[in-house]
Amino acid sequence: MQQEMSAILKQAAAGDAISLARALVATPSVNPELEEGGAGEQEVANLVAGWLEGWGVSVQVSEPSPGRFNVLGRIGKAGTGKVLLLNGHLDTVGIAGMTVDPFGVRIEDGRLWGRGSCDMKGGVAAILAAAALLQRNKPEYGTIYVALTADEENASVGIQAFLKDGLWADGAIVCEPTGLTIMPAHKGFVWIEALFAGNAAHGSRSDIGVDAIEHAAQYLIRVADLRRKLESRQAHPLLGHGSIHAGTITGGSAPSIYPASCKVVLERRTLPGEDITAIMEEFQSALRDLEREVPELSAHLKHTLIRSATEVEAGSMLIERLAKVCNSEKVNPLKLGMTAWVEASFLNEAGIPAICFGPGSIGQAHSDDEWIRVEEIEQCASVLERFARVFLEEQD
Repeated sequence: MQQEMSAILKQAAAGDAISLARALVATPSVNPELEEGGAGEQEVANLVAGWLEGWGVSVQVSEPSPGRFNVLGRIGKAGTGKVLLLNGHLDTVGIAGMTVDPFGVRIEDGRLWGRGSCDMKGGVAAILAAAALLQRNKPEYGTIYVALTADEENASVGIQAFLKDGLWADGAIVCEPTGLTIMPAHKGFVWIEALFAGNAAHGSRSDIGVDAIEHAAQYLIRVADLRRKLESRQAHPLLGHGSIHAGTITGGSAPSIYPASCKVVLERRTLPGEDITAIMEEFQSALRDLEREVPELSAHLKHTLIRSATEVEAGSMLIERLAKVCNSEKVNPLKLGMTAWVEASFLNEAGIPAICFGPGSIGQAHSDDEWIRVEEIEQCASVLERFARVFLEEQD
């Protein structure tokens, strides 16, 4: 195994896309906010920075929060033309319950197995392989930034730190797993806490007990009505409809006691352009209707985490040029919507048009047997290199 790993690292240092992916998967980078004992990004950031420096890329490693690490590589001379950003994240979700070696380097049936292989070390490997080629034969004009971030799987401290520090580009490709389809739009979400207050009493005292869990259940029926209304609205051309589901419910203390409280956390998946105030009003309106029917009901709603849905307009130069390059590289230039929220949201909100395009299927992300087709990693690297040259060399 040691001899195999030595060979993999040697090939990775030469810029081989598959070896880069294998070396990345073999380097644990579990987000410590998601799993106790998670290694975080330090080791993998140092590995990536070493490769980039070895190829002659200008590199900065930063620490956006204690123990969490970003890597920023720059190819070309700033201020000489357009700027392209290639983005991916270095952290992964946890490994509990995995049915394959999370940090193995096994390739079988054309697939690389392990935690992060799909989400998104395969995409990072494609970025790095493209960067190695671009550095060896740099475009005459323009700048390419390789921005690899910490903490995407939790609070996105990495990408937010980059933007706070002034990172900017004319366009960005976020290499999340899209199966090599072009995804110019993605959904967002808002988490809504519904807190219900009852009156604790002995189970035999129905005369004074107020069941907070029952009230929560009655509200969930109203929420189902909201979901049906969403599904009746005009669909987004790439993303379809918004959605609602109950993520968690907690309440009560014992079978023989009327529950004094119940908390339901709802997730509302959003579409580009939807307004959080209008969304909250729909949930509040459903609660007011229920309060009129159930006078003893006492409840409060509040939103917690919000992540915006964003999109790059159809017909954008970024989309059309990427589609043209895909076609030339014999990759189907299909355009779809990304159902998951991604950090392209922060880039778009900062005025950097950002679309998702990367190897792997989102259906394999976070799975117990996570894998990625190695062919897609190589194809993605080829597309990224060629696209970078086209993007920087062509005039608007």
